[in-house]
Amino acid sequence: MDDQRLIRDGIASLLSVRPGITVVGTAVDGREAVAEVLELRPDVVLMDVRMPGMDGVEAVAVLRGEAPECRVVMLTTFDDEEYVVQALRAGACGYLLKDLPADEHAHAVRLAHAGVTQLDAAVTRHLAACLPALGAGPEPAVALSRREIDILRLVAQGRTNREIAAQLYLSEGTVKNHVSRILGRLALRDRTQAALRARELGLL
Repeated sequence: MDDQRLIRDGIASLLSVRPGITVVGTAVDGREAVAEVLELRPDVVLMDVRMPGMDGVEAVAVLRGEAPECRVVMLTTFDDEEYVVQALRAGACGYLLKDLPADEHAHAVRLAHAGVTQLDAAVTRHLAACLPALGAGPEPAVALSRREIDILRLVAQGRTNREIAAQLYLSEGTVKNHVSRILGRLALRDRTQAALRARELGLL
């Protein structure tokens, strides 16, 4: 969803020829993006931040309530930490910059569909100054067990539950239960916030 037609059509064209990916729609602003998502029910949305009318952050917040199964990745030219924090708080599952190599757009879609949190390296650096403002709840260092800290670290690395299970020799169900407990104990909403908290704690 992007207000610049050339960029929007270019990304759609790149994705449409990738195996396993079907582009079901595009939109020029946040309001149209919400309407398209509610009608077409895509699994993943690539959303710009700044658009006329309803911007991308507002659109993500609406979709979080009305289409929570849809995973939204911000894909933008803006790496300002204020935009990043607003988008992640609104419910975005990732924040990437548009200067990705062509092949990486499809990779980003597949990772989002798999539930993997994605933060551009440049974005991560910008977040360093504002991470304390993202936190809520008790200090995690004393709230988590050693096993939970290990799992939190792997979540922050973008690993799926299956990958974590294989690395730690656990069942996928056990990892899922651990992740749920981590989110609850730290008063976090999702894996994106968990990844940000792990970075704040210096676990990466």
